[in-house]
Amino acid sequence: MRATVAERGDEQNWVWLARIRRPQGRKGEVLADLLTDFPEKFSERKRVWLLAGSGAPREAELRAHWLPKKSGSAGEVVLHFVGVDSINDAEKLRGLVVAISREERATLSEDEYYAGDLMGCVLVDVAVAPEREVGVIEDVDREAGPVALLVVKGRSGEELLVPFAKAYLRRIDVDAKRVEMALPEGLVDLNLPGETSA
Repeated sequence: MRATVAERGDEQNWVWLARIRRPQGRKGEVLADLLTDFPEKFSERKRVWLLAGSGAPREAELRAHWLPKKSGSAGEVVLHFVGVDSINDAEKLRGLVVAISREERATLSEDEYYAGDLMGCVLVDVAVAPEREVGVIEDVDREAGPVALLVVKGRSGEELLVPFAKAYLRRIDVDAKRVEMALPEGLVDLNLPGETSA
């Protein structure tokens, strides 16, 4: 089981593929952090959308893309858009998110989930009686190790890291924004200052 493609955008209409970090080269290329497990999807499409924190999405045409070959560049992609031909042009794209509409996203198998679908869901621990609401999933960290970590905002505002392991997962209801997991005893309490397990 894995969480794939990263985040959701405004109104849950978008699937984020990459976040532009900075210009790369002198001809308008940009270096971006990959937010997808499917970098090959850049080869299958020329049209993408650029999203900013505010303002309307902007359509863009992808001229070329490639994965950097330098050491330590895992999780990065270089993108070159039509009409972006200089460092100054590329600088204007810094911080934008490269996205596709939700209708265009890849079909996943039964044990795969879009990370964007998980974000905003309430994580509920069903291993205890009564079940306990742990918090709201804010992010999915896929770089931490072999198992993705759910980054959860706990009930008191603290950040909790919960392994997104198939052994713990009981049910995901995306429509109800609810993820049920049977968490190991003490896992949540380790992260909650001032709380002790019953």
